[in-house]
Amino acid sequence: MYYERTKRIRFSHCDPAGIVFYPRYVELFNEVVEDWFADAIGVDFHTLHEDMRLGIPMVKLDVEYLAPSRYGDVLRFRLQVMSIGNASLQLEIGAYAGDQLRVRGHLKVVLASMENLRPVPITADFWRPKFAAYMPDAATQE
Repeated sequence: MYYERTKRIRFSHCDPAGIVFYPRYVELFNEVVEDWFADAIGVDFHTLHEDMRLGIPMVKLDVEYLAPSRYGDVLRFRLQVMSIGNASLQLEIGAYAGDQLRVRGHLKVVLASMENLRPVPITADFWRPKFAAYMPDAATQE
């Protein structure tokens, strides 16, 4: 299973050539992660940060830019959890225009305490099943 979010490319995402300025994709990836937490995991970032005192910082990023996107394009961002560690997640986010993959990111994020910035275990009683539902083979695990 994957989480999907549609986003319109805005003028503010683009460079003078009218194509997405490559670091803007990282911001869009972060928006997708934030939307995934709110819509699918059931914990919005305000609750995560302010009430639970947790964060989910990105600690590693690998991005493949496969085809340009221009302002006005509508991209479907698809997020999947590729693996779950003790305190980290390996995520893959692809952005598609129709069937064309425009950009793909592999992100490593860590569940971390906002108090001491140390990793927090991804527990089986709450976090792990929510994240595991978005793994590619989640449908076959049920």
